Amino acid sequence: MLDQPIAQIKGLRVEFQTKDGPVVGVKDVSFDINPGETVCIVGESGSGKSVSSLSLMRLVEFGGGTISGGQLLFDRRDGKEVDLGKTDQALMKQIRGNEIGMIFQEPMTALNPVFTVGRQLTEGLRVHKNMTKKEAETRALELLREVRIPEPERRLKQYPHELSGGMRQRVVIAMAMACEPRLLIADEPTTALDVTIQAEILALMDRLKRETGTAVMFITHDMAVVAQMADRVVVMFRGNKVEEGTVNEIFENPQHDYTKSLLAAVPKLGEMRGKDYPEPMKLMGVEQQEIAPIKGSAEVLLEVRNLVTRFPVKGGILRRTVANVHAVEDVSFKVFKGQTLSLVGESGCGKSTAGRSILRLVEPQSGAVEFEGRDVLGLSQSDLHKARLDMQMIFQDPFASLNPQMQLLDQVAEPMRNYGLASGSELQDRVANLFDRVHLPRSFMRRYPHEMSGGQRQRIAIARALALNPKLIVADEAVSALDVSVQAQVLNLMMELQSELGLSFLFISHDMAVVERVSHQVGVMYLGRIVEIGPRARVFENPQHAYTQALMKAVPIADPNQRKSEKDLNFKPIPSPIHDLNYKAEPSQYLEVEPGHFVLTTDSGY
Repeated sequence: MLDQPIAQIKGLRVEFQTKDGPVVGVKDVSFDINPGETVCIVGESGSGKSVSSLSLMRLVEFGGGTISGGQLLFDRRDGKEVDLGKTDQALMKQIRGNEIGMIFQEPMTALNPVFTVGRQLTEGLRVHKNMTKKEAETRALELLREVRIPEPERRLKQYPHELSGGMRQRVVIAMAMACEPRLLIADEPTTALDVTIQAEILALMDRLKRETGTAVMFITHDMAVVAQMADRVVVMFRGNKVEEGTVNEIFENPQHDYTKSLLAAVPKLGEMRGKDYPEPMKLMGVEQQEIAPIKGSAEVLLEVRNLVTRFPVKGGILRRTVANVHAVEDVSFKVFKGQTLSLVGESGCGKSTAGRSILRLVEPQSGAVEFEGRDVLGLSQSDLHKARLDMQMIFQDPFASLNPQMQLLDQVAEPMRNYGLASGSELQDRVANLFDRVHLPRSFMRRYPHEMSGGQRQRIAIARALALNPKLIVADEAVSALDVSVQAQVLNLMMELQSELGLSFLFISHDMAVVERVSHQVGVMYLGRIVEIGPRARVFENPQHAYTQALMKAVPIADPNQRKSEKDLNFKPIPSPIHDLNYKAEPSQYLEVEPGHFVLTTDSGY
């Protein structure tokens, strides 16, 4: 019987006991997964998509949940069908890892830090497949080769912390595939990864699925990843399945309003072709004011010249500096009034360090930073305090930058108090206006950070950055942790504020589609240097540097007709930015390929 689904979820209901009584995580969800098929479960945070996968693995009980209704039918290797919801934990131990493999979102928590990669890979093989130590090690090497890990013999002896994020995720995939499971569950396996690594991991999983015939249940909130991977799509919203269909049906003819709004909120690379200025996204069901084109001006607000920031690497008994991390190497750029310059690149390319160096949150080694003609690097502490009235920062994780014990009213008012800008009832009024500005109800002023969702916290962070009427805001990955629809709203808010207040943004991100939407100018960073910089339209439509081209190629596009294959993607491993103390870096030299569009001619290592 070939047409028998490997897994059938029928009327699944999962409840969590809390001190306020039971909370339903999944209400009544049904879908099948067939052999050799990838079913993507999509939805935003809290929609119940991860709860469904943890129920199949019967791990949901360890997180305080109970399966209170429905059937989880699984077709085992021997052809017998079992209901996983009623199976005892002893049999689950045989199935888990052997017939159902799982890849978790965070590879570092899925791996054991005290065992070598080799030990963790061979363990499952010896338990489930009764292999000898030697056989298991041979198979482990094969697996690492299958997931394209360089120097696999060396990796077996290493510990998880010695590998990069992308490598760790490959090891987790190898572990999940080790026993050739019939069903592979992947829970947001690429969310924390860079674009290029994500593209490789997705292509890898797709190839392994085709070669082994394993069925895949893929959980994600990223519609571009769905377009890349799915055969069928199940859309979840607040614990219910709201729509199911083939990948083409969902993208080309979505039926449910929620699916339509999810797709509308996804920025697609290439959408801004032929447009000169940033444009807000069209969101469904949200009243939007039309904003005039955000032209900005040709006046320079911030100029950075030859910025160098290095971090010492300590070693030996005396903790002397033995080498330096060259985080930012000879970087120059200008931010114009009322415009957005985006710095893009992958983790570790130096973009965040560049942003922090400008505000002197880290001290650069050399270079010049001029803000409205003032030399920022030469300012005394008290003058720097004054200069920061005009330059504010929004961090990636708003929860870490908010004080959990202060009401939001006080957090937004704090900068104004510090600078003596307002007090008493005037202060209250200004905070209330800022809440209106970032589209939050005034009743939230009495709340605490933990009572807010991620997107609401990010709005508070924006309100607090606006409190001092700054001229420049450095936004460091300010929307990367948010769900698609919330991300779209926050980006629109930033553009609206730019249009009204003439703000300038230095926008730091690794998301090319978002950058294309919001930028006037774009600088691409690789290994501490800007390898290409210029007007957004030129950099995106005519990328000149090999690294920029590779980055553009890797971006998944939310269209199932534009899938990437493994042969499209060949990235070079990123070299180490650590150099010994007598290393002399070459200065960055550029060629102007079009007016205002510059490409690095110094060897960038790519």
